[in-house]
Amino acid sequence: MLSAPFRLLAASVEESTIEPAAPWIMILFAVIMMATYVGVAVERFHKTVAALCGAVVLVVLSLMLGLFEYPKVYEILEEDLNIFGVIIGTGILVDVIGKSGLFHFLSMWIVRLTGGRASTLFLTLCVVTFLFVAVLTIVPAMLILTSLVLVISRSLNYKPVPLLLSVAICANSGAIATFASGLPNIMIGTAASIPYVHFLKVSLPYALISLGIAILALRFFFRADLPWKQTSEEQEALRQQIETFDPWAMVEDRKVLLRSAMILAATVLGFVFAQQLGVGMDFVAMVGATAALIFAGKGVEDAIHKVNWTVILFFMGLFIIIGCVKQTGALAWVAEQVIEFSGNRMTLLIPLLGGFSAVASSIVDNIPVAATLIPIVRDISGDAVPAEPLWWTLIICCNLGGNGTPIGSISCVIAIYALKREANEHVSWGQFLKLGGAIMVIQVIGAILYVMLSYDLGWIPDLASG
Repeated sequence: MLSAPFRLLAASVEESTIEPAAPWIMILFAVIMMATYVGVAVERFHKTVAALCGAVVLVVLSLMLGLFEYPKVYEILEEDLNIFGVIIGTGILVDVIGKSGLFHFLSMWIVRLTGGRASTLFLTLCVVTFLFVAVLTIVPAMLILTSLVLVISRSLNYKPVPLLLSVAICANSGAIATFASGLPNIMIGTAASIPYVHFLKVSLPYALISLGIAILALRFFFRADLPWKQTSEEQEALRQQIETFDPWAMVEDRKVLLRSAMILAATVLGFVFAQQLGVGMDFVAMVGATAALIFAGKGVEDAIHKVNWTVILFFMGLFIIIGCVKQTGALAWVAEQVIEFSGNRMTLLIPLLGGFSAVASSIVDNIPVAATLIPIVRDISGDAVPAEPLWWTLIICCNLGGNGTPIGSISCVIAIYALKREANEHVSWGQFLKLGGAIMVIQVIGAILYVMLSYDLGWIPDLASG
């Protein structure tokens, strides 16, 4: 049986059969959706503006063509209100806890433990990136680690490009580790009612495998860019230099630091046991945010201001676009073509879905790709096609596809922008494609094989149905 929040979610997405619109309407709406995605990808406009423009155009056309009445827009948004709750709650939580100095404290202690040795520092930064993204989500983790890596590079006179690009690529492995570590996970996990614990059973193991693939490839690619072999004298000099780094530099109140650590740990545990508690992830995130504001926060207004409202507006526009296109029957038609082509064979469906979602995510952005494919996966799956392996393929490949190009994921965008602005280092598309593109191909092929093997061996847990 589903818990109350998941029953409500399931009820909200159950709709009457959509009557297909005329082919020219399907094509028109699909073209407008793809034009919006192109606007998001090339960033001629801000991606939020592009999404909102696309939403406005499609809503107006839908009303003019009689596809639905205006209240349908509220129903479309209602399906994803819990996603907004998770984004707002975790945004406040991470901002308040970040001001306590907790993340800086942990980062500096980890760096001091490496002694400044290039090989140990590289491996530690990759692992810490994975852990930070898994716990904090990709954006705040990348902002913290980018600042840290730039400081370390200047202090130790290391090239910043290999360290920061390594952090960006390993971040996408961390993004598939848990329910809340990446926005596609939240979207897909919510739509499919996937419990938090299932992420630890299914996606976390491959997250670790993909991290290993990334570390080995990065170590080989940057084999001539860092002093991997250092004399004992050089290592001792580095260790003494790092000893001067003060982990407490950003900590104003140690009691607030301790309370922040406790609130963060409790929120993570809340995510893990949300289904058993009979509450949604959005409720857990909002409770964590409220606790942080009460027990660890100073400027409440400032913390709420730091919520990424542009991402929320982007989501609103995106969900309306997908909802309008769905009302034409176009997404159901695509699902029918996929089913016909694959013959309902998982040996074809999983590679098709994995390859397409990864390539599309590297070109556009994994958020609109996930949003577009969620209703298609719903339509594909049924009695003859189990949904579980398709959901996990989508979750893993959407995130890892971000390694393919410099604009494929927010982690790569943040890293490349920081290198240009702070270190005057330019990373070309060709340079990145040789590194990130090769890693993405290996990781995605591995992901497809992993999901297929897990499905064949019965390692993928079934999802409860209403």
